[in-house]
Amino acid sequence: MFTGIIEEIGTVKSISTDKITINCSKVLKDSKLGDSIAVNGVCLTITDIISDGFTADISPETLKVTNLSDINSGDIVNLERALTLSSRLGGHIVSGHIDTVGKVSKLSKFNDFYELTVNFSEEYSKYIIKKGSITVNGISLTIAECGKDFVTIAVIPHTFDMTVLKEVKTGCNVNLEFDILAKYVEKNLSSSNNSNISLDFLAQNGFV
Repeated sequence: MFTGIIEEIGTVKSISTDKITINCSKVLKDSKLGDSIAVNGVCLTITDIISDGFTADISPETLKVTNLSDINSGDIVNLERALTLSSRLGGHIVSGHIDTVGKVSKLSKFNDFYELTVNFSEEYSKYIIKKGSITVNGISLTIAECGKDFVTIAVIPHTFDMTVLKEVKTGCNVNLEFDILAKYVEKNLSSSNNSNISLDFLAQNGFV
């Protein structure tokens, strides 16, 4: 599990159809073979540690459902070590399992702040609410506005400068993970639900 609070920006040293090697320093502290690292929000397992980074395997499924297939050597990526029981949960609960790839449709700057709009398939709209949480390329962010196929997020200068958002442009693909709590609610309501509360009821009253 992760928090969506990015610890470091790494640089991709090399990437192939089954492996990625990333240059970094901070996330190597206390890391060992078999540990999990979120790379742009994708949970990967360390298979080799080198003096200035680590290597992880990439499965065909991971390439298929994430934006790692768009990454080239020299690109930068968000990095976060797995959550420990003594860690502060500064963002929200993030699994590192990407739900879908969204597309950046707008990125605007207002004074020192930024506004990011990302489009995605309508089937995921049930997982988003205004002021709720969403993970974009591994970053825990708060939804400012949302619709059937988009979210708009207000980004503070620190988050913009300390993550790969500073490299994002209109048309870019970004990894999206929706709030895991919303998925559990959906699961509970779709099976053995004997109450009058339904997904339609929650939607009509602004809960989903």
